[in-house]
Amino acid sequence: MTTPNGKSLGLAACTAIVVGNMVGSGFYLSPAAVAPYGNLAIVVWIVMGAGAICLGLTFARLASLVPAVGGPYAYTRLAYGDFAGFLIAWGYWISIWTSLPVIAIAFAGVMIDLVPAFANRLAATLLTLGVIWAIVLVNLRGVHAAALFAQVTTYAKLMPFGAVAIIGLLFIDTSHFAEFNPSGQPLLKSVAALAPLTMFAYLGLESATVPAGDVRDARRTIPRSTVLGISIAAALYVLGTIVVLGVVPREQLVHSVAPFSEAAGIMWGRGGGLAISVAVLLSSIGALNGWTLLMGQVPMAAARDGLFPPLFARLSSRGVPAVGMIVSASFATMLVLVQAFGSEGFAAVYRLMVGLSTMTAVVPYAFCSLAGSLVAAGVTKERRMPRVTAIELIAFIFAIFTLYGSGAEPVLYGLVLLMLGIPVYVWQRRNTSAMQVDSEETAAGAATHPAVS
Repeated sequence: MTTPNGKSLGLAACTAIVVGNMVGSGFYLSPAAVAPYGNLAIVVWIVMGAGAICLGLTFARLASLVPAVGGPYAYTRLAYGDFAGFLIAWGYWISIWTSLPVIAIAFAGVMIDLVPAFANRLAATLLTLGVIWAIVLVNLRGVHAAALFAQVTTYAKLMPFGAVAIIGLLFIDTSHFAEFNPSGQPLLKSVAALAPLTMFAYLGLESATVPAGDVRDARRTIPRSTVLGISIAAALYVLGTIVVLGVVPREQLVHSVAPFSEAAGIMWGRGGGLAISVAVLLSSIGALNGWTLLMGQVPMAAARDGLFPPLFARLSSRGVPAVGMIVSASFATMLVLVQAFGSEGFAAVYRLMVGLSTMTAVVPYAFCSLAGSLVAAGVTKERRMPRVTAIELIAFIFAIFTLYGSGAEPVLYGLVLLMLGIPVYVWQRRNTSAMQVDSEETAAGAATHPAVS
């Protein structure tokens, strides 16, 4: 439903975008990745969930102060200025379009598993590119169409995964939880290794703040949908991991490529595994849809502020940033083609950029976690700046620890990737300044030589 003022996103739609973006394809492989750490993995899921909720509350506070289009970019710019805002928009935008191929490849992998005839390089590539551009076409029809699609895919996929996470508790073998940390590594090292594995699943918690211009009653809807979406996802992560660890033997789980499907198959037979495979397809499509929506909104907001090239701000007849969305999807397409047909060197670059997408998505969290006081001071025009709250401090520590857990190499190359945006910033600012000078000279000439009536 679209209101008279053109705003089409309500609580259900925003919550669906948050859950759809968070519960993407990465979560379904996570039980296998965290299996070597046993019960410690469950504890880390809970702790990271608490940190994610603190981050969500900071975004909720920012959204209640200023429901600005662009989410993390907009709040960073308001708090720290244009240059910091540009760097966050640049990195956040890159993290989005580099993550699309990963999600699409997961979709293609499940399709190949269901239909073995697709098990060749050409078919897999066509499936990957086909689902990316199909979702782009949905989003080009308008924000309302994308929101409706998000609700359908999100709530449809929650049913089978909710069944595994809740009903599956009845099938748990408690002997699987005999060891707290069977990895043999020191506790701190194990927690640091688990941090990026679990944080990857929480990426997207800020999603409801990005399309703020299309949200009904944004000051109330965005905070509520953010906290609600994170809570739903965190509950699914924790309970789902407990069930999979409790049903599938750890020796088998470590080598599993479809842990949820295996758990469902053990509990309910072939039909259960098939239902989970369908849910993974829906989830991948839903995650692609949500990230494609944000892929157009973030550069559009930066372009409106003169920090990105103007083409990203152009709206189609349906009110969507079509050019920016198509350009971004084209970059994602090139990555898919590099992965499919490129040399091993290019493929290595592709894998590195996909890894960097996680790091560049966490950096905005660190910036925004402490931005509340600065934004509040700017909005209220008070001389005395509000104090930083305990929740904001926890959110900042949470973001920094996640960066630490990502390892030195992704952080190093992530910094290089962010610095590569500086020439774009300088070029765009130079063009903006030139346009302003021309405008002022035209106005001065008109004042000096008034038109003769």
